[in-house]
Amino acid sequence: MPEIILENITKRWGKFFGVDNVSLNIPNNSFITLLGPSGCGKTTILRMIAGLETPTEGKITIGDKVVFDSNAGINVPANKRRVGFLFQNYALWPNMTVYENIAFGLKNINEKMPVVDIEAKQTADMIRALQNGNKVKEIVEECRDKNGKLDENKAYVKLIDNYSLSIFTAKELYGLNIQGAQDVAAAAKSKLSEYEAKLSSIKEKYSKDSKELNDKFEVVKNGVVVEEVRKLSKEEIDSRVRACSRIVKIGMFMDRYPAELSGGQQQRVAIARTLAPEPQVLFMDEPLSNLDAKLRLEMRYELQRLHVETGSTFVYVTHDQMEAMTLATRICLINNGVLQQYAAPLEVYNRPSNLFVADFVGNPSMNFVDGKGSQQADGSVSLDILGGIKARFVPNESLNLDEWRAQRDKEAEDKLELERQRLMKKGAVEKSNKDEVFKYHIQKVEEEDDSIMDEPVITDEDFVIGIRPEAIDIDPNGKLDTTVYGAMPTGMESTLKLRIGEYLLTGVIFGGVIYKIGQEEKISINGNDILLFDRRSGKLICAGKLEM
Repeated sequence: MPEIILENITKRWGKFFGVDNVSLNIPNNSFITLLGPSGCGKTTILRMIAGLETPTEGKITIGDKVVFDSNAGINVPANKRRVGFLFQNYALWPNMTVYENIAFGLKNINEKMPVVDIEAKQTADMIRALQNGNKVKEIVEECRDKNGKLDENKAYVKLIDNYSLSIFTAKELYGLNIQGAQDVAAAAKSKLSEYEAKLSSIKEKYSKDSKELNDKFEVVKNGVVVEEVRKLSKEEIDSRVRACSRIVKIGMFMDRYPAELSGGQQQRVAIARTLAPEPQVLFMDEPLSNLDAKLRLEMRYELQRLHVETGSTFVYVTHDQMEAMTLATRICLINNGVLQQYAAPLEVYNRPSNLFVADFVGNPSMNFVDGKGSQQADGSVSLDILGGIKARFVPNESLNLDEWRAQRDKEAEDKLELERQRLMKKGAVEKSNKDEVFKYHIQKVEEEDDSIMDEPVITDEDFVIGIRPEAIDIDPNGKLDTTVYGAMPTGMESTLKLRIGEYLLTGVIFGGVIYKIGQEEKISINGNDILLFDRRSGKLICAGKLEM
């Protein structure tokens, strides 16, 4: 499977930038999730890669082929990009069976592809099955009902699944009646000899023409696979349909119609239909959003397994951060059309690049605490937090705040300069949906209406402390006095709202302890994953520990 490279991709409608100068490198065989709130541009990115949406500017490369380049005037249509697209609604044909739905797209393929000897392939499949006649009998006998009646259709499906056959080969194998012979092993051996002789004869015919068959039964001449523009044969279509149905475990539903299937089964059919044309990349746009919570969880496991079994590159759109965390090899977090962070799930969780990422990823959400202070000679930062409590932030690594701020200011100036240069180009328009520093939420007992408050004056002495709920622990030796303001036990853990003065912190306490509202406790803030953010830019400065 190929890697996908996006270079400075922009999509705008008038002055509204749906996607703003996004560059991504999606590695081969990765599972990438495009994550972000509704309207952030993630589906637009997916559609532009697939060819369903045309970018305003930029370049897209899939493998070694440029599929879009605004400067060179290249725009390969979607049907030539060899990508599969799984939509939010499954779009199954209600008047077609499951088999017909999966096979529908395969019947329309007419392109240059290797010449395959179908007869040789079917013969080799029969040889493979006949090498163990007793296994064939065992598979068929499993398909008898409680009255001893044999279900032939079930037997075909079992043979298909066990030997990776087409329906035509499965019927031929069943028709030999190996399972009904008195001496099963002898009957299988006799038929095996016939098929081996047949395969040898086919190969000898090619040898006379200076050709041969490779292990995929493709015709090879002078070491090169022979290709021609053609359609898929019935055998090839059936083999692909059966293989995809086997992967998603719907082999028994081939004759049913979509209305006769559950939501999860319809989802599997949609996945099989997408996989059947053997796309280079599989795109999925919130495919689990229509399922109930339990089925959605089961399908996450199925998608993980599917990714490993197919070896495909998956690009998956979701607004559900739990889906992104559990499925992805890397998360691409988008807000207002701008790439916020592109990293592995645990890196996004533990080291979010800015306040938006920190707030969006994690359930319950991260606690944000305003702090005012300055860096000390030993590198730590002394802070006033939570209404006057003295604290000290100790970075995990060496930190020079003056140097960090100088780099921050340089990056801001460089960004402004690039924007000025862009606006000087012919046809350039100013972005109407301006980028702003994320307005994080401070939990308080009495919530204030931000809309009527004056904007605070932010200086370099203003910081934001980010504390994950699991870093807060009920501790008899803790330095902070608190009152339980709310408690939500779930069995293995309890989510608590803890009051400190006029402020509230969310904590996750593991274990089956019951906490009562109004109960007074002491808490500590533990670990080296407490985050220090720059309030002016919203960017992460570093991680460390917080001492009271």
